[in-house]
Amino acid sequence: MEWVETTAKTVAEAQEQALDQLGVHEDDAEIEVVESPKPGLFGRVRGNARVKARVRPTAPPPKQERRRKGGRGRDEGENGSSEAKDAGSKNSGSKAEEAKESGAAAAAASTSDAGDGGQKGSRGQGGGRGGSGKSGRGAGRDAGGAQGSSGAEKPDAEKKDRPMMPETEQREAGETFLRGLLEAFGAEATVSSDLDDEGVLSFDVAGDSLGLLIGPGLVTLDAVQEVCRNSIQRQADGREYGKVTLDVAGARADRTVALEAFVRAEAEKVLDDGEDVIFDVMSRADRKVVHDVVGEFDELSTESIGEDPRRRVVLRRA
Repeated sequence: MEWVETTAKTVAEAQEQALDQLGVHEDDAEIEVVESPKPGLFGRVRGNARVKARVRPTAPPPKQERRRKGGRGRDEGENGSSEAKDAGSKNSGSKAEEAKESGAAAAAASTSDAGDGGQKGSRGQGGGRGGSGKSGRGAGRDAGGAQGSSGAEKPDAEKKDRPMMPETEQREAGETFLRGLLEAFGAEATVSSDLDDEGVLSFDVAGDSLGLLIGPGLVTLDAVQEVCRNSIQRQADGREYGKVTLDVAGARADRTVALEAFVRAEAEKVLDDGEDVIFDVMSRADRKVVHDVVGEFDELSTESIGEDPRRRVVLRRA
């Protein structure tokens, strides 16, 4: 779950706003105070409180559980051995040996499983982090990940060999998911879709009172878009499908127009005074808009800095 940031006059108010955005109780949230108001002259307070919060992640089961399986196997082997000895029959020795071998085999299997898991984990960490680049290079990296982060990208040759999921199936899969989500929210809205010649699968939700599906800074909208993409991916069953985009009540289109105008204004400032501009934390889609707009200026360049989900774009002279 991504962090959300809120600002208010007091820390308590900022925390309440963060909990309202997340829709969870305080016990189910992880809250950090980023900035507190500072006392000023004559008892006045300067500045605002700023906190960040997210839904408390569920801890994975401890790794020791896998080792306990082997331990239990050894314990069972030892118990079997003692019971065989107590029996006092001719077969007691062989039974004890079988029990010991069973315990040893269980322990060996547990060790092997743990080793395989470690190797798989090390392979999973092998993916390098996206570096920073200027101008078009930065835009390429941000755009390349816009399809989602559910696993490594397939080689181009392998992608070409995969069959394409029919357009009707792609649109039906996405629309079915969105209609089910709207029904769960109790919202009345219409869902439409389109697949253009460039392979972009666009979904549009139109209706009133859809703010819960948008969220501050479009964070909820981005999350719903990713879940919609995952729903289509599951039904694709290894087939190719289009790049998924989602807009709700025209919020993304309006934000894109406003962001483009803002970036152009900041670009003019950099051309005038030569000072770098560091934008606030942005989503991957918003960073691509910045890269694309600045690409219109030959004298300027952009660079993405930081790590997801707190990456920013720096605008400077080329």
